[in-house]
Amino acid sequence: MSSKNDTEVIINGKIYTLSGYESEDYLQKVATYINNKISDFKNVEGYKRLNVDMQRVLLELNIADDYFKAKKQADSIEGELHSKDKQLYDVKHELIAAQIQIEALEKENAALQKQLSENQLKIVKLETELEESTPKRRRTSSSSSSSSTSSDNLE
Repeated sequence: MSSKNDTEVIINGKIYTLSGYESEDYLQKVATYINNKISDFKNVEGYKRLNVDMQRVLLELNIADDYFKAKKQADSIEGELHSKDKQLYDVKHELIAAQIQIEALEKENAALQKQLSENQLKIVKLETELEESTPKRRRTSSSSSSSSTSSDNLE
């Protein structure tokens, strides 16, 4: 846990000592914010005519208004962040599903390529066998026809 800081600040022309666990710079920013608010109100006609209690209440109301507006904006941003996180989660899951599908299709493609290669090899073997057997048939057919012609002549 960090140590507590004591910092002197000037608010509305008076010196105050602020204590907190925040940095000295942060505490000075808080004092500057209050001084800017007071300065804004001093420029508004009629503010100076209000009694001190009413001036403080007006200042406090405006600071509270700033707080709630900032909180609403932060909540809105947080909601958008949550929505973006959900979208990112969904997209990641879609990506993983697509990668799994791609892997399955690649395996199927490889299997089909292998089958195609095997079938092409079978076709080449069958064509070779066909070519080798065709001349034998012609020779056998030629031999048969010559022997039949010879035997026909003998008769």
